[in-house]
Amino acid sequence: MASLLDQPLYLYSIPAVFVTAFYPGSLKFLKINNSVGYNNVAPRSNTPKNFQGKVTSGDAQLLDRMEGAHQNGNENTSIWYAAIIVGNIAGLDNRYLNTMALTYVATRLVYNTVYMHFNHLGSGWVRTALYFFGLSHPLRILFKAAGAVASRG
Repeated sequence: MASLLDQPLYLYSIPAVFVTAFYPGSLKFLKINNSVGYNNVAPRSNTPKNFQGKVTSGDAQLLDRMEGAHQNGNENTSIWYAAIIVGNIAGLDNRYLNTMALTYVATRLVYNTVYMHFNHLGSGWVRTALYFFGLSHPLRILFKAAGAVASRG
């Protein structure tokens, strides 16, 4: 019987990665809405600098970090989507793509947690290491896919 990792499940990582990019923004919305009220008429005005005197400095910093995690996730979705689609088209092994997908999604979740909830110099370096470790996954897939296609002539 084939292992679950041998099935082409890696395509599910596309919506999973979207969720990892989206949920920090949703948490920010909930925190703002529950503390000072979310301005849905001008949603981009919901920034910590506009909440001075309305939220604690700790909450303002947390809101900034939530926004940063959200933006970083959005900036990284396209390379992941490209890698998974190109890896699929190139015919890369399901087990390889599934392993890369699971590790990438897990890395994004840990990255977001460190980004949002840890606020000291050491965690900044941990976050940076997690970022580059995560970024290596789509790059490795793209290089492996390029090699597979090139070897076909």
